[in-house]
Amino acid sequence: MKPHRATVRRSLTAFAFGAALVLAGTAQYPLSASAAEELAPLPVKPPAPTLKGTPNDLPSGPNVEPPPEKPLPPFQAPKGVVNVAAGKKATTSVKPFTGTLDQITDGKKEPEDDQVVEMRKGRQWVQVDLGDPFRIYAIVIWHDHRYLQLFHDVIVQLADDPDFTQNVQTIFNNDVDNSVGLGIGTDKEYFETFQGRTFDAKGLTARYVRCYTAGSSLSALNVCQEIEVYALPAK
Repeated sequence: MKPHRATVRRSLTAFAFGAALVLAGTAQYPLSASAAEELAPLPVKPPAPTLKGTPNDLPSGPNVEPPPEKPLPPFQAPKGVVNVAAGKKATTSVKPFTGTLDQITDGKKEPEDDQVVEMRKGRQWVQVDLGDPFRIYAIVIWHDHRYLQLFHDVIVQLADDPDFTQNVQTIFNNDVDNSVGLGIGTDKEYFETFQGRTFDAKGLTARYVRCYTAGSSLSALNVCQEIEVYALPAK
């Protein structure tokens, strides 16, 4: 027996209403990299802003982000992430001539001269051993926010081993001419402020974090103040 037309209309109306609720719910609560995890602002404690003014002759060009006019909005990450780099062992490609390696993960990143680790010019890197693999959602790096400047050839990578030969994953690369030799980057150079720079790691799992630089718009020297890694346990 064929269903009554009114019954069919009611069924189609109910189906459409239900589909609309599903779509509305999807729009209100968009799926993230991990839909089951509640998101929250990254629990970063930024240092005080520098009191120095903005120079008039800042670098510019197609591969340069304009300097931010106001603080950036907070990065959203799964609720419960913590800085797993705090107090962890840091190494560098060359021995610093100013500062000590433990300063890179000691939580201090104020715009003061004694909180900056300085290394010689050329391509150099700073690396942090997290001790165990973690699901990494964000890496925040302060190179040197005492002055408004661009840092050249910034490359941020993750790996499973200290020599960066196993499961190497690049999450940021602004080396547009491949002068570092790790591939042509598509990201732009940026002006660093007291907020540092937050790099989206998208929940990738790794134990080691490495950041390359090749000087800045103000100096050929390489510098680093602090590296923070926000993550959850890998298991």
